[in-house]
Amino acid sequence: MNFKNLIHFLTELNKNNSKEWMDANRKWYKEVRDDYISWLDKMDLTLEAMDDQYYSTPGRKGINRINNNLMFHPNKPIYKDHFGAGLDKRPNTGDFYVEIGIEQSMLAGGFWRPAPKVLRSIREAIDYDGEELKKILNKKSFKDTFGDLVLDEKLKSAPKGFSNDHPHIDLLRNKTFAVLHSFSNTDVLQEDFDQKVIKVYQEMLPFRRYLNKAVTV
Repeated sequence: MNFKNLIHFLTELNKNNSKEWMDANRKWYKEVRDDYISWLDKMDLTLEAMDDQYYSTPGRKGINRINNNLMFHPNKPIYKDHFGAGLDKRPNTGDFYVEIGIEQSMLAGGFWRPAPKVLRSIREAIDYDGEELKKILNKKSFKDTFGDLVLDEKLKSAPKGFSNDHPHIDLLRNKTFAVLHSFSNTDVLQEDFDQKVIKVYQEMLPFRRYLNKAVTV
């Protein structure tokens, strides 16, 4: 995968964020996109071989559109400043998100502001066995890789059906249950980047499995 070419393309696109520029550079865009899809295909096969619960997600199925959704965010530029994709995309579960951007790239997983029914299921799992989730979150290697949960809005008090003195109230008040690991461009361009992606995937797996079990059982 020529990540240097991908980052160069995104940099130029960001300077000239218009349909006219994209149309004039459509061949370059397709070259970069196809290269990224091929890399995703390779990563998909690698993760499937090492994880017996992995849900095969070919690159073309996992990749996101590079266009921003201007219907809901009319002030955003036409095109994103990154290529993003989801792997291990089993329906109705949280996938493993891979984003390669101009200045920073990241790997993320979990649930970002899930629908009320999904959020309720996660909270019920925490109510039943929150110690298991805390054990995952407090593991040293997990902390070193992700820090804490992604910072997002939290309820000011206990969610409906739970008391303010609940032993896991700090977790129950969350609206988002996700973690991320950032990479610099230097990291992405190193020869061992694939191995770093695999390592982060493995470290995140217990967290994602906990959440996915919560929303599917």
